[in-house]
Amino acid sequence: MEVGSLFQIGDNIVYPMHGAGTIIDIEEKEILRKKQQYFVIKMLNSNMQVMIPKGKILSSNIRQVTDIVALKNIIHIFHQCETDKLLPWKQRYKVNSDKIKTGKMQEGAEVVRDLKRMQNEKALNSSEKKLFDDAQQFLISELRLIKGITEDQIESFC
Repeated sequence: MEVGSLFQIGDNIVYPMHGAGTIIDIEEKEILRKKQQYFVIKMLNSNMQVMIPKGKILSSNIRQVTDIVALKNIIHIFHQCETDKLLPWKQRYKVNSDKIKTGKMQEGAEVVRDLKRMQNEKALNSSEKKLFDDAQQFLISELRLIKGITEDQIESFC
């Protein structure tokens, strides 16, 4: 698949472990005597810009922002599905970290849902609290870019 046809300047994307951003430029740079094109991405959660070589964009799991139709299914999962509470916290942390690394909105929403439910029952340890905060920020950053979503829908994830 041609990367150039996948993403263009102005596209809203999701970069796993960083959240949502916008492609603001495509630049050619020479690094270590090798010229490459780089996607320049302005991340929404921070004042950070990320540069990713065009040749590595697919392997980095960057994807387009989820659309409103897919979001409705995710909202259903978020509110209706059960949480698996039987795992020891270290194993649960690894499962949740792996879900976030996929960059898939549904996986991130599941992490937020599960940790939010656990937090309502007892305090999360510091590692899970950080993971919960990061996952929630990644999710909210993407939600804010979805056309047709309401603030009430965004708050249902908080």
